[in-house]
Amino acid sequence: MKDIFKIGDKKLHNFKVKAQDVAHFEQQAVHDVCATFTLAREIEWATRLFVLEMLEEGEEGIGTHLNIEHQSPALVGDTVEIEAKYSGIKEREIICDYRAKVENRIVAVGTTGQKILRKEKLARFFDSLSK
Repeated sequence: MKDIFKIGDKKLHNFKVKAQDVAHFEQQAVHDVCATFTLAREIEWATRLFVLEMLEEGEEGIGTHLNIEHQSPALVGDTVEIEAKYSGIKEREIICDYRAKVENRIVAVGTTGQKILRKEKLARFFDSLSK
């Protein structure tokens, strides 16, 4: 793993909330706002932007935690900007803070963790689960 970032370094990722991004349970939309699981996917991608640059040959990242503290909803049609901030490395785990917002309104804040491991180690672990 390449240790190339400084605490406080930032990455930005934007996405537009589409109709398919709202929560559906039993084929019914709950409300026309961005679902938590959609927000989670986009947050993971924003913080993975650090991981992609840190990986060395034969390594891969795997999520260890994702914390989402909702502040306000993002409506269908809104563009959500996620600012991921590098917080450091702890035992090969990359920790990031993030803030998701629509214009100046905060949608969510929280943290993520992604551990960098050898691909072979991950493959062995996944194989052991299927036996």
